[in-house]
Amino acid sequence: MKAYKLFRKRKDGTLGPLFINRNQVIPLGQWLEAEKHPTKGFAYRPGWHCAVEPRADHLKTNLRSGEKRVWCEVRVINYTEYKRPAIQGGTWILANHMEVVRELD
Repeated sequence: MKAYKLFRKRKDGTLGPLFINRNQVIPLGQWLEAEKHPTKGFAYRPGWHCAVEPRADHLKTNLRSGEKRVWCEVRVINYTEYKRPAIQGGTWILANHMEVVRELD
């Protein structure tokens, strides 16, 4: 299934998760299995958190800190749908496996 995911774009051009396991480097074109990282202050929802469209109004793409975030098209398998408010992108996809296809322009 095609989905979309928001990533941190580091100064060296690599992609990484927004909040959980922030040091991980996410490569393009490689299937990744979701890891479990329970984190204080965050609901425990294991899996790659993706959206059905590249939209999550509650998350900014350019932060005051200088951090940049980019939407990427991804492919997911072994996923469940998770209903969220429209401002949080509506339906989330929590996937056990994800491949980053490309960065959106």
